[in-house]
Parts: sequence; C-alpha cells; structure tokens
Amino acid sequence: MPKPIPPPPSQNPRLSAHQVILRPLVTEKGVHKANRQNAYAFVVATEAAKLDVRLAIEELFNVKVTKVAIQNRKGKIRRSRMRRTSTRNWKKAIVTLRPEFKISFF
Repeated sequence: MPKPIPPPPSQNPRLSAHQVILRPLVTEKGVHKANRQNAYAFVVATEAAKLDVRLAIEELFNVKVTKVAIQNRKGKIRRSRMRRTSTRNWKKAIVTLRPEFKISFF
C-alpha cells in the first residue's frame, strides 16, 4: 500500500515564519483556553495553511504542536454617515501544544 501524500503547504511557499504568524490573539477567552487546554490563538496570514502555521509556531517558539484549527473570519460592517464599509477579512489559528510545552506572551 503506498504512503499517503502529505498536504501541500500554502499556495505561496515563500512565506517565512514571521510572515505566517502576524500576532497573538490575547483575549479573556484565549487566556482561559491557554491555561485549561494549552491552546493558543494567533492571527495568521490569509494565505497560510495548517502545515504552514504548525511549522511557524514550532520554529518561533521552540514547542511541539499537536493540533491546528483554522477559522476564516469575516470583516465587520462599519458605517460612517452615508457610507458603508467593512473591515478586512482575517484568519485565526488555534494551536494546541503538547502538555509539556507552554508559550508565555507576557
């Protein structure tokens, strides 16, 4: 039986770790998940795939990742007088680490 083919990285393989991970998402819910479930949230590049996020987190923080969940978030509608615009769409990644690893943002 042939080996399964691993999923390809994102469409743009030239993204470095610092280009994939834009910033950590530090919220009350995120801090709670980090303390209880060892899961951390990040804002990532919209072109990034799960494999890109996994490799970037492991490279930047020297940790081992067990799971990556990605959410595509819609931008919110904003109004100013007669105009309606929206904020840009963004991508959120929730990264679960092995129990022996932690990430400290503070």
